[in-house]
Amino acid sequence: MGHLDHATFGWLTPVLSYVMASIGAALGLRCTVRALGATGRSRRNWLITAASAIGTGIWTMHFVAMLGFGVTGTEIRYNVPLTVLSLVVAVAVVGVGVFAVGYSRDRNRALALGGLTTGLGVASMHYLGMAALRLHGQVRYDPLLVGLSVAIAVVAATAALWAGLNIKSPAAVAVASLVMGGAVSSMHYTGMMAVSVKVVSSAAALPGATAMQFIFPLAVGLGSYLFLTSAFVALSPTTGEREASASAQRPVESVAR
Repeated sequence: MGHLDHATFGWLTPVLSYVMASIGAALGLRCTVRALGATGRSRRNWLITAASAIGTGIWTMHFVAMLGFGVTGTEIRYNVPLTVLSLVVAVAVVGVGVFAVGYSRDRNRALALGGLTTGLGVASMHYLGMAALRLHGQVRYDPLLVGLSVAIAVVAATAALWAGLNIKSPAAVAVASLVMGGAVSSMHYTGMMAVSVKVVSSAAALPGATAMQFIFPLAVGLGSYLFLTSAFVALSPTTGEREASASAQRPVESVAR
């Protein structure tokens, strides 16, 4: 068996992955709050932004954490199409859950269905990303720990959607985001604890790209997207602020007439 190291760079990758998960959760929750206060095309656009933020944050967390993953006795490469597909799956399935909550009249039913769908999607993203690994050896999983990681993903997704429905203040969203970041990170590392690798000596070149060739630039790009979108959301007025501004302008317009 090859020795697995989940933090080859020390605490850097675990902490940075947690930060990315928390930022994605915070942005997604704020966008969901905005969506529930909007109608028509505006609601749809906020929900799309929420799905992309949460999905991107989860994917970035996973692969930032994977930058610190190593196995003694073998190099590691990543299959590029599968890795990109895992990102698409993350955003798409989170989108299903977010839209279910955003448009359903029965919020409790939507919460249960959306939480289950989104949680299974997050778990699928994780294990699809793991399927993209290329190394000299065989990757095996502990079924009990795999099941536990999936359960954590479903609970975390349900909690995130519940927070989007019930938490409105920025301070509460910030706290919920930190909790969600911890839950998503726990799911990742629980899933990684399920992994064992039987290394097979080989001089053959591995297919795929290294983490620094592909994962690192993509993670930096997606991280930049999260930061820029967070700034946009923070600076854009809420529905209440727009209504207050419109109400304040009406007396001025009446005097002018």
